[in-house]
Amino acid sequence: MKKIAIIALTALFIGTSFTSCREKKEEMSESEEIIQEMKEDGADIKIKDDGDKIKMETEDKEVKIKVDDDGDVKIKTDDNS
Repeated sequence: MKKIAIIALTALFIGTSFTSCREKKEEMSESEEIIQEMKEDGADIKIKDDGDKIKMETEDKEVKIKVDDDGDVKIKTDDNS
């Protein structure tokens, strides 16, 4: 009986440690998605203030991403059509 309890606790411990070490897939934020999309479109990307202001331009589209002091993200999109 003691052997079964030890085996069960060991299996539980190993199972828990493997589950907690599993990598979680992170979802991209809206700004990260826009940056990725603009890179794929071949946009001219300018970064100011250590990444607090990002300006991206293509022939058809202009996007500005700004992070203010509170951590709020503001995204402005202009279509040049």
